Amino acid sequence: GRVAWQNENLDDLVLLRSDGTPTYMLAVVVDDHDMGVTHVIRGDDHLINAARQKQIYDALEWELPVMAHIPLIHGPDGSKLSKRHGALGVDAYRAMGYLPAALRNYLVRLGWSHGDQEIFTTQEMIDAFDLGSIGRSAARFDFAKLESLNGHYIRQSDDQSLVTQLEALLAYIPQGPAIAAKFNDQVRAQLLRAMPGLKERAKTLIELLDNAGFIFADRPLALDPKAEAVLTPETRLLIGQLRAALERVEDWSAATTEAAMRGFADQAGLKLGAVAQPLRVALTGRTTSPGIFDVLAVLGRDECLSRLADQAA
Repeated sequence: GRVAWQNENLDDLVLLRSDGTPTYMLAVVVDDHDMGVTHVIRGDDHLINAARQKQIYDALEWELPVMAHIPLIHGPDGSKLSKRHGALGVDAYRAMGYLPAALRNYLVRLGWSHGDQEIFTTQEMIDAFDLGSIGRSAARFDFAKLESLNGHYIRQSDDQSLVTQLEALLAYIPQGPAIAAKFNDQVRAQLLRAMPGLKERAKTLIELLDNAGFIFADRPLALDPKAEAVLTPETRLLIGQLRAALERVEDWSAATTEAAMRGFADQAGLKLGAVAQPLRVALTGRTTSPGIFDVLAVLGRDECLSRLADQAA
């Protein structure tokens, strides 16, 4: 081949093959040499390029950097990873609610191992990583495994850190601005108080935010279809009775509201579940939530009594 100088920009150096097609081999080698690159680590689809670049290094009498070629990441179906499988930019994973530490942990384990260890801090990755432990076969990107790992990191995270990350997430999701407008010191305090129960049920920050929706929901609550099915005329009458029993609770907490509801259930000959579910629907608009007595404590006396009044017969 021959060298064609297109302009003064190093990136535009072109090495022409014998058939006239260009390759940027020379520019890559010169750029790496000038930057003092010591290791070139890339996908095994560049293995042929390594052989070509070695010839250029040898011709220029430059020291060849360490070159390592790792297997490509495949989708769950075994084909080369593409956007169809979830080969997205890092911003997309942030918007989907994945924690940076969890994503780093998941990516480092794709094609590399360190004994049986699955969970790594960033410093542990740095200390343990070596090229010799890279696998030879292609790894498969598995969203289910990533979600499971992300859930682990959420459960292990500090509650205040999760509140901060939830608020930061709002800038990257479509519904974020509307929710951000409702954030104030009271909402942050409620989220912090609810976080121990919320984070046990979430695998992503999006799920965490969704589960916390009852905190900043507008009255009257929008009910999901399952919740609407629970609110029969008989249930609405029961909610009114539950509100009357809770209205007598002055020292409002999870413990005192639970005691009041257990007392009501005993007097009415009902199981506690028959009392808890109507409460949950009236206070959250859903049939699933964190522990209902934690919900009562987080929302506070006035808000709970008002929401119950909205749904009572």
